[in-house]
Amino acid sequence: MSGRDLFCQPRRIRRGAALTLVFTSVLVAGAATGSFPEADGRDRKSSSDPTISAASASRHEDVAKAAEEAMADGQSPVEAAERAVSRSGDRWGAVYSEGEYEEFEEALDGRYTGVGLWARSDRDGRIEVTRVASGSPAAAAGIHKGDRLRSVDGAKVDGRPVTEVVSLLRGDAKDAAAGTTVRLGLERGTRAWDVTLRRARLSTDDVTERTLAGGITVIRIAAFTKGVGERVRTAVRQAPAGAGIVLDLRGNSGGLVAEAVTAASAFLDGGLVATYDVDGEQRALHAEAGGDTTRPLVALVDGGTMSAAELLTGALQDRGRAVVVGSRTFGKGSVQMPSRLPDGSVAELTVGHYRTPSGRGVDGAGITPDLEADRQVLERAETVLSGLGR
Repeated sequence: MSGRDLFCQPRRIRRGAALTLVFTSVLVAGAATGSFPEADGRDRKSSSDPTISAASASRHEDVAKAAEEAMADGQSPVEAAERAVSRSGDRWGAVYSEGEYEEFEEALDGRYTGVGLWARSDRDGRIEVTRVASGSPAAAAGIHKGDRLRSVDGAKVDGRPVTEVVSLLRGDAKDAAAGTTVRLGLERGTRAWDVTLRRARLSTDDVTERTLAGGITVIRIAAFTKGVGERVRTAVRQAPAGAGIVLDLRGNSGGLVAEAVTAASAFLDGGLVATYDVDGEQRALHAEAGGDTTRPLVALVDGGTMSAAELLTGALQDRGRAVVVGSRTFGKGSVQMPSRLPDGSVAELTVGHYRTPSGRGVDGAGITPDLEADRQVLERAETVLSGLGR
């Protein structure tokens, strides 16, 4: 499991739900062609919008009523709303404070507050730094990939889920802003040391590229934040002519669906990307015409591939455009709609589910790769590409 100090929603973590980025409510208003009112997918609608069904509106109203009654009684409206969502049985439902939701939207725009560390948990539960963002506080402090993170502000992190460690790094429980400090305990070989970092406003780097021997281009997408889809298109156009592409979606927790559809358009010449329902009403998402349909393509996935990343994977697999290599994806194929509560907090409730072009449901099932591989996944991908090239 891997993570970084970016998309961390503490209330969702406390309930034990998986960390994801949501299908924004632009899906609810999307036309049958799959077009979106805004490219960034932030045209969120309230539960009173006429395009929302009575059933969805009623669920949102129940949560809003619980928050309003708590406010009148001098109790926490957010906690009351969380209890109402929990009682509803909505697996992906979530409630965010106003500040948390603002951070969430900023993250979708490709900005976040943190120290610039990526991390993963090894088999022994130890937290290892897997990447350090250039120009970040962590980079300035001399932290390197492979360093072990032992503690955050004195709290030991061994054995903790990565999402909790990320939350500590960001200071979510304290609504820590840029400029606040966090003390890290680190270890490198036989050396152990502490360092105090000052959190900063950072930009995400959610699309990275590198070229392997033989001209194979690896395009890694960490999350579908604003602008990612077009960056993928550019990377495909600039890749060496005729060489294969590895699209690395491992650990991608999702993001803006509009960006995933744009990324699909880099490899498809129009056609269906996914269908989805909103309280039983069927809608569809389509790729734009003109994508590269001839270049050999392998998509890498794992248990951390979620939501919009699964939507993209399912489209490429069903339409025979990519060979999918890795392990079964997470299985988050639901559509959430946010609504503002009386105190300014936000509730997101599930209103529907999406399916791949062939009609497969993803929620709770995930996507099974064409070639299962737990180790040397990239090497397996190179082998597959050599075969596709022939």
